[in-house]
Amino acid sequence: MPDIAPDPLQDLFARLREARAAAAHDPFGDPVLLIALAISRRLDDGALDLALVADMVQRIADAAAGERAKRIAAYVGLPDAVPDLADLAARLVRPDPDDSPVPFAQYRALLETPRFAAVFTAHPTFSLPPETGTALAEAASGGTFPQDLPHRPPAPTLAEEFRQAGAAIARGRDAIDGLTEALLGAAKSVWPDRWATLVPRPILLASWVGYDTDGRTDIGWWDTLRLRLTMKRLQLERLAAQFAALGEPAAPLAGRTAEALQATEAQLAAVPERPEPEAVRAMAHLLIERREAAMTGIEPLMALFPAAIAAAPDDAARLALATARAGLATHGLALAHTHVRLNAAQLHNAVRQRLGLAASAEDMAQRRGLLAAINEALAEVAPLPVDFGALLAEQASAARLMLICAQIAKHVDGSAPIRFLIAETETGYTLLAALWLARRFGADRAVELSPLFETAEALDRGERVLEEALRSPHYRDYLRAHGRICLQFGYSDSGRYVGQLAGSYLAERLKLRLVELLRRHKLDGIEVVLFDTHGESVGRGGHPGSLADRLAYLSPPQARMALDRAGLRLREETAFQGGDGYLFFGTSALARATIAGIAKHAFAPAWRVTDPVYAEADYVADFFATVRREMQALVADPGYAALLGAFGPGLLDRTGSRPAVRQADGMGGPIRISHPSQLRAIPNNAILQQLGWMANTLHGLGAAASANPDAFTDLRTRSPRFARALAMAARAAACSDIGVLRAVVDTLDPGPWLDRAGFTRRPGRREQLLRVAGAVEALDLDAPVRRLFRRLQADHLALRHAWPDLPEMPDRLVLLHALRLALIHRIWLLAVDVPDFSPRHGAAREALVARILQLDVEPALKLLEEVFPAAPGPVIGLEFGEPAPPREGLSYATEHAKLFQPMAKLFALVRECGAAITHEVGAFG
Repeated sequence: MPDIAPDPLQDLFARLREARAAAAHDPFGDPVLLIALAISRRLDDGALDLALVADMVQRIADAAAGERAKRIAAYVGLPDAVPDLADLAARLVRPDPDDSPVPFAQYRALLETPRFAAVFTAHPTFSLPPETGTALAEAASGGTFPQDLPHRPPAPTLAEEFRQAGAAIARGRDAIDGLTEALLGAAKSVWPDRWATLVPRPILLASWVGYDTDGRTDIGWWDTLRLRLTMKRLQLERLAAQFAALGEPAAPLAGRTAEALQATEAQLAAVPERPEPEAVRAMAHLLIERREAAMTGIEPLMALFPAAIAAAPDDAARLALATARAGLATHGLALAHTHVRLNAAQLHNAVRQRLGLAASAEDMAQRRGLLAAINEALAEVAPLPVDFGALLAEQASAARLMLICAQIAKHVDGSAPIRFLIAETETGYTLLAALWLARRFGADRAVELSPLFETAEALDRGERVLEEALRSPHYRDYLRAHGRICLQFGYSDSGRYVGQLAGSYLAERLKLRLVELLRRHKLDGIEVVLFDTHGESVGRGGHPGSLADRLAYLSPPQARMALDRAGLRLREETAFQGGDGYLFFGTSALARATIAGIAKHAFAPAWRVTDPVYAEADYVADFFATVRREMQALVADPGYAALLGAFGPGLLDRTGSRPAVRQADGMGGPIRISHPSQLRAIPNNAILQQLGWMANTLHGLGAAASANPDAFTDLRTRSPRFARALAMAARAAACSDIGVLRAVVDTLDPGPWLDRAGFTRRPGRREQLLRVAGAVEALDLDAPVRRLFRRLQADHLALRHAWPDLPEMPDRLVLLHALRLALIHRIWLLAVDVPDFSPRHGAAREALVARILQLDVEPALKLLEEVFPAAPGPVIGLEFGEPAPPREGLSYATEHAKLFQPMAKLFALVRECGAAITHEVGAFG
């Protein structure tokens, strides 16, 4: 029989397992670098080529995606652990199966009070090609993930983000209709004559895709208006389809909807691509002229439902009409509610210009005077008339956003308030300034102002921020008029600066203090809306266990009970961020399971909490204070920024509209990062995932646990709240490996490159390795990164000692890191062979090599193509009237074939490995 060639992937797995087993007994062993070096040697010897490496990466990515699909399914309870909506509804009607049903009025209140919102955001986590995301969702719904699909994302556009959000929201709306039918069906069995009067609205959907201007410059007010009109059109189309299936009884509803849809489509077509004055003038006139036909509220349609339901031939038709009515009443004239977002600095600038306030909101010495001045302005402000010309003339971004909110409420849909989210709120002045601006433009009834507490400082100061605002009678009157206070909590920035677990503790503490704050200001009868804006990864607040764990982690039972006992109605809201979040609504089955899980949580009573974590308040406070202290010290360590910025941004494909770093130099690449704040939160966390060490969830736990190991073990065993928090760390540990991180640190140290130069026998390799060592030395990263590594390692050792069964990174993920490191090493070896050239575009050869070492490869290759053109150009073949010399030096085809093209292929594979790592982790960033 002929010999069967060994599978190179399985051979590498075997080598890796041997190396990891040996390293367990050798404190100086480095299995990751060992395997990376073995891969590099096989590439040198011809035992591997880039095609084989690409095949291995594809196979690993396919397998990782398949397992990710299984985790998503289990997360929401598919296939057979999804909460049964009929059972849930039956228990609401009759909590005790052997007793009488609840009073009809009580059931109505249960159903018609909004309890929960799922918010679809445009965070840059569109980390999959759309077709691959669809396949992943279908695999999670019971299918099989197909092989050989692409895993790297194309650069997303706002239009694509909106399309994906719209599709996910539509499936979510279908699932909510299923919940509505279950709730009405349960009522029909008990109240056959009254069930059709119910208008259930316990769960709603919202979106800020296309309306979020915090940190974005590519969304104009005309884009926001166009997308909001599109959401109105989608809602009208949905209603039209529902009415069309019901025949004659729904004819008046169908006719009025068709009229509104036609007018809305005309308005939508009139919105210009750019704010040209004449085009805006024409649009404004059309919006006004067709406003009545298009409707700006739900009343014209709601008034037609009673007659249609009365004329319906059977219960099935009545149920369909009642379900359509509930969807309209819940969401207004939109597929989902509208959230807009900006940051506090934008607001401060807009108000300062108008009121002439020279004091800074951040200056504590002037805070009292500033608050007095804004309160005086609120007492005197009178609303101005607003037209689209004001939008054309306005220069301040915050004023433009408030103006477009006013215009949307006036000309598109005024049936539901627009949530006005304010990032980086760290003073009550910000809320009062926003209220002044809203009143100035007559939008104070159209918008719900909501501060975002997202940093440790904001969460610490949150009580004082709200106290400053609530002292204002104008703000209290505003809250009473709306009947609710809306607060937003961020988990990305708080987690990356103080540790994810400590950030969650700070958010819960603020929620608990809210009760007394509202009571003190005699606002104890209003609704409290708590919006938790978290990602899908543990590094940004997404619990890995299950949907039930996710919701309980973000909204702990103690906080729910405290609000309930104070008589405060609670509406919880949670984010489904970008492409990763939309996966939970990626198919009808996933959407139904997700909405069912949310419904089970939303209708669960606020039971008395006996969790020992609250009895051990002093220990818990000290524990999380230690985590916070250690994480803040880590963030301040120069080595941490050096590690993140060394080549971390180069590992990431673009997954949103914003760049990973906040600044760029003339060549277009990332500057040297001196502090993590120069990275945005999602790329910051994504880099940690890609480096194999999720410090924002793990670091500091070693110091905190080792301070009292017995108490740590006891509370981890007995407290559901503490155990649920530590499950975040367990998942982070399963995606982290100190050996992987050590291999990255070694790569940034010239010493190991010099060691390799001393051992190599391959002709020419010694000189290459010496040049790499010199280039790495010039980066000057090894000393701070080595110190940083020791800090991380020491805390990790302490955590392993206190938590012996902490999970470890699986072999497949370790191999991915080793494979990619080998590819990076190959890129660096090619980089130092780039010929010298005279400076171009402000870049000399040394700077360009440094860029490639930072994996800023694509811009570097673009410049090299200009410096060393592959084609000889148009001179070849032309005759110029006299004898010509040989056309030498006109082409650099050799450099392209030996250096630039291989470098491009290697870099593409580096990014492919990154996509596979994202599957293994389960989310981007």
